[in-house]
Amino acid sequence: MQTALAHFWRWIRSLSMHIKVISSMLFVALGAILLLSLVTSLAIQSYFYNTHLRLIQNDAELIANSYIRFYITGDTTKIDQLQELLSTTSYLVQIFDHKGNMFLCNQPIGYPFSNCEHPVLPAALKASLQGETRTGYAMIPTLAKKTSSTLYISKPLELRGENIGALVIVDVRPDISDLLNQINQTILITAIIIGIVVLLFSLLLARHLTSPLKGLTLAAEKMKRGQYTQRVDVPPSHDELGMLARTFNEMADTIEADVNELHRQEQFRRELLANIAHDLATPLTAIQGFSEALADDIISDPAQRQETAQRIGREVQRLRRMVADLQQVTALESGRTTLDLAPLNIHTLVEETLAVIAPECEQMGLTVRNEIDPHTPQVQADSDRITQVLLNLLDNARRHTPPGGTIVVGAEPRDNYLHIHVSDTGSGIAPEALPHIFERFYRADRSRTGKTGGSGLGLAIVKAIITAHKGTIHATSTPHQGTSITFTLPLVANSQSQQKIVSKTA
Repeated sequence: MQTALAHFWRWIRSLSMHIKVISSMLFVALGAILLLSLVTSLAIQSYFYNTHLRLIQNDAELIANSYIRFYITGDTTKIDQLQELLSTTSYLVQIFDHKGNMFLCNQPIGYPFSNCEHPVLPAALKASLQGETRTGYAMIPTLAKKTSSTLYISKPLELRGENIGALVIVDVRPDISDLLNQINQTILITAIIIGIVVLLFSLLLARHLTSPLKGLTLAAEKMKRGQYTQRVDVPPSHDELGMLARTFNEMADTIEADVNELHRQEQFRRELLANIAHDLATPLTAIQGFSEALADDIISDPAQRQETAQRIGREVQRLRRMVADLQQVTALESGRTTLDLAPLNIHTLVEETLAVIAPECEQMGLTVRNEIDPHTPQVQADSDRITQVLLNLLDNARRHTPPGGTIVVGAEPRDNYLHIHVSDTGSGIAPEALPHIFERFYRADRSRTGKTGGSGLGLAIVKAIITAHKGTIHATSTPHQGTSITFTLPLVANSQSQQKIVSKTA
């Protein structure tokens, strides 16, 4: 039995959702219809039976009373009246004395069979002669000239507690079961019509429920094969299916964004490795060539040998700076760098930094302004690190601003932070490059080499330093109009002064 049930449930689980929805609704609906039909049929049968039985019982009382009056008085006119009454009824009536002899019988109008030859219900008669009343259905010929089940009553005739006979009454009119059959047929037809309506409704509802699920399944299959742009139509409803479709689309958006980001990161990794290889290969190639020239005595002139040795030294220094920059970025991002935090006047620091780059800017015909108010609130920062940030940003602005351009440094306290910006009127940054300028080895201008465009680590170091200060940094730019890079530093009132903290990545 358990094995059969297990197979049955396994089979149920193997059905499609479409079939399950239709089957479930049909099962519940048809079960309810059958139960309602059964209850209705039984209620109607019970009503007709009880009503019919009460009518026969009332008539039986009248007939019994008439016979008892005759029995008491011996007045034969009572019998004549009774026979005249019985000749007009549709009842088959038999009256017996206490010995079971038939005393009176009738012949209902139109009844084709004799009613006076023998008891119509011997078993019921015998029980009534013993004082028992019986009611129910009996199979006898009726006025419809066929044998069918019809209602009867058999009761004892008693006088002062003494059994003086028995009365048997059978309704020989066409069986009420014909009417009940018609009613049952009507109920059955109604149930079939309702079942068809339920089936059609189930099909529509199943389609409504399963179509979005099929769409979700198809979209998920395509996404499994790498088609991450797949989306599903969201039903114009706020039910679970609508929520599921919206959630799926949101999940698909997230997956597509993550996959695109992974692809971008992979591309960035490849470019990073290529840039590192290129930036390392250039000085190494130069060092190798110069070293071989010295080793092979190709350069014999002492002055040229001295110049070659100096070139080797410059290339070595270049490699050391690149390695140092990489180590600095890694240390800052990993939280291994200690910041010496102290109250810092950003106006003074900017003035000192501008003094460093002022000669080069003057040679290029650039105007550089410090628009920071001398009374600007102090920030809590590491002076050396912020100087490094300012030098990097100002040097970038200088290299990308044409002669006659302007570089401006400004600041504004807001929300417990000082917002410092370095703006220029240079060539600007392309919109597609703007989100990536703080990544390692990223160069917005791909044509610039390591010699002309730096190592590609400067802005990555800047971001790591600002992040270590619990600040933020972002850039805005319009091509051919200029760029503005803004970073934030906590005000002294928002930090503990004169302390050292270990920087952590945001």
